[in-house]
Order: sequence, then structure tokens, then C-alpha cells
Amino acid sequence: MKKTLMVAALTGVFATAAHAQSSVTLYGLIDAGLTYTNNNIVPGSGGSGHSNWKATSGSVNGSRWGLRGSEDLGGGLKAIFTLENGFNIMNGTNSQGGREFGRQAFVGLSSNQFGAVTLGRQYDSVVDFIAPLALTGTQYGGTQFAHPFDNDNLDNTFRVDNSVKYTSANYAGFKFGAMYGFSNQAGGFANNRAYSAGVSYNYGPLNVAGAYFQSNNAGTVNAVTGVQTAGAVTNDQTPFASGRQRIFGGGLNYAFGPATVGFVFTQTMFDNGVGLTNVGTQGLGSVGLGNSARFTNYEVNGRYNLTPALSIAGNYTYTDSRIEGEKPKFHQFNLQTAYALSKRTDVYLQGEYQHVTDTDGLPGGATINGVGIASSNNQVSATVGMRHRF
Repeated sequence: MKKTLMVAALTGVFATAAHAQSSVTLYGLIDAGLTYTNNNIVPGSGGSGHSNWKATSGSVNGSRWGLRGSEDLGGGLKAIFTLENGFNIMNGTNSQGGREFGRQAFVGLSSNQFGAVTLGRQYDSVVDFIAPLALTGTQYGGTQFAHPFDNDNLDNTFRVDNSVKYTSANYAGFKFGAMYGFSNQAGGFANNRAYSAGVSYNYGPLNVAGAYFQSNNAGTVNAVTGVQTAGAVTNDQTPFASGRQRIFGGGLNYAFGPATVGFVFTQTMFDNGVGLTNVGTQGLGSVGLGNSARFTNYEVNGRYNLTPALSIAGNYTYTDSRIEGEKPKFHQFNLQTAYALSKRTDVYLQGEYQHVTDTDGLPGGATINGVGIASSNNQVSATVGMRHRF
């Protein structure tokens, strides 16, 4: 009888310990490289260009470290959190406007049956659902493969503060989600907010997704000086300031054997005063683009694993834009090859070429994301680098 009671007591203790099981994981990625660009505007030169060699951090994937944790609450329910810092490996400074956890910072509840609800600083639904189908924002191209100025945010240039997000569980390949970012301003509930929604479906080798994002008062543009101020909800490295920003699009990927091919379409629209906010290092000052702008992006991409360690990836993006009646058109070709030295470390070589026409309304000429604006309509860039994950 005593043995039976002891076994029962120990079983209860272990069951309680199992329900209270928790874990915290330290993780990160470091991306460092050397980048050559054939034409960059020289700061303070009045718009003249010159070739440039520079040491770069995050040419493909932004360098980061983070803490990810969960606590089992029983019944398939968990408490979860993520704190993720972005940094520049070349000078040790924080990215995302100097924030301690600028890439992500959220806490919430996750259910195996119903999905997850999280609160904090988070990615929007366009990033969650469409970006994995493009090469920008992934390990196969990243920063420099972004669409012009990262106008559709597929490369995660900005995050949404003060946000509540729901992400569903996987229902036979079907997932959906939505996010709302609060203005946190008395009397300004609808004037400075962001919201988005997305859906995806996976069936064997086929992946399909679509999403929508809108930000109200995503910054202001001074009509006299042209100076831009980014909005409070997306207030870090936002490529554009405007009274309203809308992004919608979709894409698909299909895998066969070691190869994957895909197509992505996005359209980004800006209203009520538009200005570029990421050209300060080009010696151009603030650049206003009028009252409205639109960028329509078409990307065709593919990747192939030549061996388990060696991969090749490439894409072509055509961007048709409208800026106050002007019609700049961007053509960009990208190619990357990467070789895995181990499961955690790889080296890569990638190159980009961009040609832009009808550049009225744009600062300078061609502009490959992350390398700077050119003084002419053509720009070439190449990077050799390495990534280490931990």
C-alpha cells in the first residue's frame, strides 16, 4: 500500500513538472561581407558618382541575436516570447534606430489547436506570408535583392510597434493571420495606425500566399522644406513618409526535386505627401516625391541545390512606378551562389544589376537596395561574404 502511494505521489510530481516545463534559446546570425558598387553618388558633390568598395553587414540577412522562450501551460497551450536585436557587425552598433530589440519584441500565448496571439513589436502580414516566396528577405538574396527602395517591405525594412497579432494553426496546409498596430495617442486612434492580414496554402510542392497592409499617417512631408518625418507606428528606417501607405500582393512557389521556381506580385501605393526617408547618406538631403506615388513589382525567381552544400539562386524584377505623373521603370537582375562549410556556416557570392528609365521624379538614378544611389541609370554591385548561425 505504501509503495502504491509513493508511486502515485511521484507520478503527480512529474506530471506537474511536465506541465511547467519551459525553455529559453539563445540564437543569432552574423552576415559580413565586402561589397563593390560601380557607381554611388558622392556625398556633397552635387550628384556626381564614383565607384565604391566597402565592408558591409547584412548584405543578405541582417545580423542579429535573440532570445526565444516558451513555457508549457498544459492542454496544448504555451506562453511564448521573442526578443531579437539587430546590429551592424562592422561597427558594433544597434540597428533599427538604435533599439535594444529592434527586430522583434513580443510575448503571447500559443495553442496547438487555435494558433497564437502575440503583443509587441512585430512583422506585418506581408512580411509573414508573401516575403518567404520572394528571394529578398530570405537566405537566397536578402537585402540587395529587394524591390526598389524596399517599397513593399518584403525585406523587413520596418516593423510595426504597439501591435497585436493573430497567427492561426496549420489546418491541412491552410494558414491565415492578421495584425493591428495601435497609435497609442489620445484622440488619434485612426490617424497613426497600421493593420494587415494574410493567408497561405501549402499542398505538397506548391505554396501560395496573399496579404494586405495599410498604414495611416506613415510620416509627414513638409510642403516647404520637403523634410520627411516617419510615422510613430513604423518609426524606424521607413523608406517612405506619406499620409497613407497601402501594400497588397501575392505569390506562389513550386518545388520539384532540388529546384524551386516562383512568382511574386506586389503593388505599393502612397498618398497625401510622399518623400524618401533613406537617402540622407547620399548627400541629397530630403527628397520629396509629390503627393502620390505607386510601385508595381513583378518578380520571377528560382533556386537550385547543385549539391547538398552548394546552391544557386537568381531572379528578375520589373517595377513599374508612377510618381506625380512620371513613370520610372526599374529592371533588376540578381544572382547568388552559396557554399555551406558546415550546418551553421556558409560563404556566398552574389551580384546585382539594375537599369532604370524615365527617372524624372527620382533622386539620382539606379538604386540597388542597401548599396546607395547611383548618379546614372545603371548600377552594378557584387558582394563576397560569409554567414554564421548560432
